[in-house]
Amino acid sequence: MSEAEQLIEKLAQEVEGSNAKGEDILVFTLSTCQWCKKCKRYLKDKDMKYRFIDVDKIDPQDKAKIIKYLREHYDERISYPFLVCEKGVVVGYNPEKYRKILEDE
Repeated sequence: MSEAEQLIEKLAQEVEGSNAKGEDILVFTLSTCQWCKKCKRYLKDKDMKYRFIDVDKIDPQDKAKIIKYLREHYDERISYPFLVCEKGVVVGYNPEKYRKILEDE
């Protein structure tokens, strides 16, 4: 496990939900972002278990390491919310894409 992955594991806050479907859902958010709040609300309304990191509330050096990790591992622009799961990545608030990768079997 890389240093960035260990950091993510340490910082991620878990939100319980009964609708896990074996998915590991991780969302990078900003605590003051309305779209990030909508993303969290979407997951909560669907009773999804997920983890999140409010990147604006962590040490700037840790934030830089996480952003570098995201850029290296995902061919996506970095914008929030940044949702990562086994089936893909969704950048920005997009309920249609969430539905597609989180709910479709």
